[in-house]
Amino acid sequence: MRAVTFTTPGGPLEIREIDEPELDETGVVVETEACGICRSDWHAWRGDPLWESRDFDDGHVFGHEPAGVVVEVGSEVEHVREGDRVTVPFNLGDGTCPSCRSGRSNVCDNRIPLGLAPESKGAFGERFHVPWADYNVVHLPDSVSSVEMAGLGCRFMTSFHALVHRADVTAGDWVVVYGCGGVGLSAVHIADALGANVVAVDLFDEKLSFASELGAVETVNANDVADVPAAVRALTDGGAHVSVDALGIAETCQNAVKSLRKRGQHVQVGLTSNEEGGEVALPTDRMVLNELQFIGAVGMPRPRYDELFRMMDRGGLDPAAVISETVSLDQTPEILASMTDFDTVGIPVITEF
Repeated sequence: MRAVTFTTPGGPLEIREIDEPELDETGVVVETEACGICRSDWHAWRGDPLWESRDFDDGHVFGHEPAGVVVEVGSEVEHVREGDRVTVPFNLGDGTCPSCRSGRSNVCDNRIPLGLAPESKGAFGERFHVPWADYNVVHLPDSVSSVEMAGLGCRFMTSFHALVHRADVTAGDWVVVYGCGGVGLSAVHIADALGANVVAVDLFDEKLSFASELGAVETVNANDVADVPAAVRALTDGGAHVSVDALGIAETCQNAVKSLRKRGQHVQVGLTSNEEGGEVALPTDRMVLNELQFIGAVGMPRPRYDELFRMMDRGGLDPAAVISETVSLDQTPEILASMTDFDTVGIPVITEF
């Protein structure tokens, strides 16, 4: 089958013919109909801190925001059939650890991130394998297309988990989002759907314009402001109730925390790159004196997908609004490379394999 394959960290990504996925007794093979292209794939390809010790082999396949149709089913699988339209969370849980049993599969003790671990080839190819299928497979409602589901992918549902399950966003709150890539724009849209007033911060006017279309009531171009947190605090009458760093560099993380009002909550979604090396210094005295909270958020638990689907059915959420373009598998290496200079706007989705 055809797939986009890894060679070396930061090296060329090549379209190759590779072996078909190998089915195990607990798993299924899914024919890919759509897959988002995510900055986490870029981090893994570049060898950034979270992935640098994972030793991806030449020929590894990234891609963790898929939707498709089941074409093979393992002998021990009970609840998935050939022909089912499905997706999976990017953190695949084993279904048996304490986290999974308590509904928190996104932090499974034995989680395997689809395409982001050497033992799991991802969905930048015609087909991919899903282990522990009875636990991980999410059946798609008829109302949700494969392209929409790829747009939900990791970025949209991570933002949903961050704002709905991890932070306490309520109607009328001020929410500031730093970084208007795919996950940041998703956060803007979701916070607006929750009734919050959203301030979007970025360096590019095109991305800020997109944020306004998705519901941001104020935007700040950080190139034009000497003190970004002060500007945010002025716009929000004393500071945001919730801040989101959707990028993961030291400056955006620190500025997001400094944008909060007293007793505010910061949610860290963006992962660091090589410059930060996995660690960022924080204004701890300010956090203590203002009783600020710092919260991490990764993915979304498998049992909570229905919440997203219900909001979509009611018209409250539209993941397709964050999709910027549909592309072919052959365009994927170029699009990933463009993320180095933050040239992508919104969420690109592969629909031609």
